Amino acid sequence: MLEIIYGETGQRQVASQLADELRRMNVDGIFYIGYPVIASADDKVVIDALLLTRQHGLIAFKFHGQTPRQDDPEEWQRLQDDQDHLFYALDANLGRHPELRAGRRLGVAVEIITLFPTPAPPPEGLQGRFAALDSVTNEITGCAPIADEFWSPLQAALQRVTTIKPRKKRAAVTSRQSRGGILKEIEQGIANLDQWQKRAAIETPDGPQRIRGLAGSGKTIVLALKAAYLHAQHPDWTIAITFYSRSLYQQFKDLIRRFSFEHLNDEPDWERINVLHAWGGSGRKGLYSTLADYSAVIPRDFRYGTAKYGMNGAFQGVCHELLVQTAQNTKPALYDAVLIDEAQDMPPELFRLVHRFTKAPKRIIWAYDELQTLSEAVMPSAEALFGTNAAGEPLVTIRNETGRPRQDVILPVCYRNTPWALTLAHALGFGVYRHSKLVQHFDDPYLWTEIGYETLEGSLSLGSEVRLQRAKTSYPAFFEQLLTPDDAVVACGFGDEIEQAEWIAESVGKRGQTTFYRIAVTLKKVVCPRFLRRFLRDLGASSRSRLSTGLCIEGQKALSLPARKK
Repeated sequence: MLEIIYGETGQRQVASQLADELRRMNVDGIFYIGYPVIASADDKVVIDALLLTRQHGLIAFKFHGQTPRQDDPEEWQRLQDDQDHLFYALDANLGRHPELRAGRRLGVAVEIITLFPTPAPPPEGLQGRFAALDSVTNEITGCAPIADEFWSPLQAALQRVTTIKPRKKRAAVTSRQSRGGILKEIEQGIANLDQWQKRAAIETPDGPQRIRGLAGSGKTIVLALKAAYLHAQHPDWTIAITFYSRSLYQQFKDLIRRFSFEHLNDEPDWERINVLHAWGGSGRKGLYSTLADYSAVIPRDFRYGTAKYGMNGAFQGVCHELLVQTAQNTKPALYDAVLIDEAQDMPPELFRLVHRFTKAPKRIIWAYDELQTLSEAVMPSAEALFGTNAAGEPLVTIRNETGRPRQDVILPVCYRNTPWALTLAHALGFGVYRHSKLVQHFDDPYLWTEIGYETLEGSLSLGSEVRLQRAKTSYPAFFEQLLTPDDAVVACGFGDEIEQAEWIAESVGKRGQTTFYRIAVTLKKVVCPRFLRRFLRDLGASSRSRLSTGLCIEGQKALSLPARKK
């Protein structure tokens, strides 16, 4: 099956025709239209299309608008020079990855095909591959396949995610069956983007886009990669990326910087790409405060917001005020694109401010966690978020069209939790096995399928009994390959706290093999830690602990303990 990723290209019709030809060939692989730019020694290189298949290897396409004359050797030489430039850029870019090298050369053959509107045989002695749409099949089938050992690392290198691989080598791991050994294999397994993440990161429509999925489906990574991609493609654009949790600020900066080096081999222009907390504060600007300053309005702070609108309504209140104050705004829009993470935590008023200050065609990309809170399982519609115009028509509509970048993207795979742990969490949260009624439930039972469940028995209809399980498309295959339900969720009963502490210490010290990584241990009672420290010390495992609530404390073995009552 051919997976098509619709990036940016000025020759979409040619790209679509090439995609149709690849389908007729029954090519099995990934076809990037408008592949993200790569850096060469002296400039950036744009690839019109890129095909990656096991059977025919790695092929980059250049679209040439006019067919050269047979008697124009200079034009043919320029075409070969363009191919050479692209070849060396790809070869050098991929050669930076040790896992793609075979001795002193790249282990993957890089092929370049220049595509013409009509057939044109190249002059004698000219190197390179040249074809029209009706003859491109012969050129593709003549390309070398990719060896199995290079397939996964090549995908990771092309997807620009090699920089998010774990830097720690887990050198202390001696057994593949240990917890550390399993974690090591899982970390290697998430080095590649899945097909939905690739689509969400690279495809950006000329207009709004919604990205949704459960927590842990990769939305933050996708938004960072998308921001770096847009910045590389359009260095003159002003791009904002915003979020609700202040802790994401440095994570976004780090990810965008890494991805920008992958794209451009250079630091991003932070004057053009703005990483902003949604509100902002006295020490650092946010999206709200930036828009207020731009509109010559004094931004309101948290103290003002909570005093006037209460803790829960503070941000919504100040955004509403700014919305009213800028209703007659005549200043030009500020941003070319705005990316919003944690959209489920943002008030509609912020979306309407963003819409007001974003240039046409309103490239506003928002990502939200489905079922982040069980009481609000469904994100408000685009119309509810952005509002309507004077005629009552929605300011923003979302739809997917065949052959175009998708405006509504679902990330169905959850990487953060195993399917068994997630199922247990949902069962407990809804109160599925209570003797009395459920704690809460979906108004529409088919929302269970939206969040990754499939029917095992019964019917998903009101009043019917049903058994559900996580669909295999909702979690990565390595969970089932490396773990069992009993590995993922363990329920133990203990006679006393000493017995419990001894079991925890043995689990951490003997089976963990996770040196220099964090292990969170949450204890109900404060008295237990002294036993746990003693058992860890006896096992030769160092630990540091302090009284805290829900925190992982740094250390080789880290303890997270409940807060002591004052």
